[in-house]
Amino acid sequence: MNKKICFITGSRAEYGLLKPIMEEIRKGEFELKLIVTGMHLSPQFGMTIDDIYRDGFKADIKVEMTPKTDSQEAMAESVGVGIIGLTKALGNIKPDLVLILGDRVEVLAGAIASSYSNIPVAHIHGGDSAKAGLDENTRHAITKISHIHFPASKISAERILRMGEENWRIHVIGAPGLDDISAGKFTSKDVLMKKYQLDQERPIIMLVQHPVTTQVDQASAQIINTLEAVVSFGYQTIIIYPNSDAGSRNIITIIEEYLRKYSFLKGYKSISRPDYLGLLSIVSVLVGNSSSGIIESSSFQLPVVDIGIRQEGREQSLNIIHADHEALAIEESISKSLSDRAFLEKVKLCKNPYWYGGAGKKVARVLSDLEINDKLLQKKITY
Repeated sequence: MNKKICFITGSRAEYGLLKPIMEEIRKGEFELKLIVTGMHLSPQFGMTIDDIYRDGFKADIKVEMTPKTDSQEAMAESVGVGIIGLTKALGNIKPDLVLILGDRVEVLAGAIASSYSNIPVAHIHGGDSAKAGLDENTRHAITKISHIHFPASKISAERILRMGEENWRIHVIGAPGLDDISAGKFTSKDVLMKKYQLDQERPIIMLVQHPVTTQVDQASAQIINTLEAVVSFGYQTIIIYPNSDAGSRNIITIIEEYLRKYSFLKGYKSISRPDYLGLLSIVSVLVGNSSSGIIESSSFQLPVVDIGIRQEGREQSLNIIHADHEALAIEESISKSLSDRAFLEKVKLCKNPYWYGGAGKKVARVLSDLEINDKLLQKKITY
């Protein structure tokens, strides 16, 4: 009998990373189920469930849990709402295993709902270290709840071991988001230039900046400093709206003010994964604090200006410049990323530390061989 594998996805970013694994599970001897929640169901954040449909997947159950306001209290409440909704959804689907990725609130709610329902949890990207915000706490909490671990690097696997997890539960797969890059599954330059009305003769900046969940009161000032640095160049700029964390709505309001003021800025609530990867292959620099600036960017030898503490502590390549949330520091870093010959030569040589080859196939192989039994469910600490 085929194993019933249930994926839970709550955001565009995490879905883009899950997709190569979902494709492998769909091709294999499994029954794929999908619960869609969070930002995917919000028009304000791009209604990205449409991307899932376009990729040929169906949502078996939809669970609403997007925070109703921009406050941290609303984020906490959304976890509770999510646990209730996801528990009911899992009760209907009755999967053999739940597969989740990352460290967002939807993933935490899914891990809790699954484990308390005695459904084993497989977690991707556990053991990473990005020390800012609640992401770090949440990621490691999910690791301790989960039964199988698919870390993106050997260093992350070592962290999971040091957390007392048994070695047989840990399988290094690399970053699954790199599978599509390796396979060339992204939109071509010619299509992107026309679709986004870009001039290939001029530099192109892409900006993706999310709120830091422990610095919500600073989110507005932080995005203003970034935007002031970006507009000082007058270059064509693609701005992608932030995720739904506390502080995001203030960021969106400010972005929209700048979009009205500067015609060379183009704003998008969301961009499809093939388009996003394609843009990473053609833009001149990525600015902000997205994890894609750390994980995917080096596969394209793309200069990145990583702002603030959100990605602090992650393994990274030679293409990253770090800047504080100060307009002048950001401006100087962008300038370096565009014109510093020594830095640009170094970027050309950078290797991606998260590429281990074929993450999706590795996950499918492990899950195919995995026995769902008491040994899997009954965890014990190793020290």
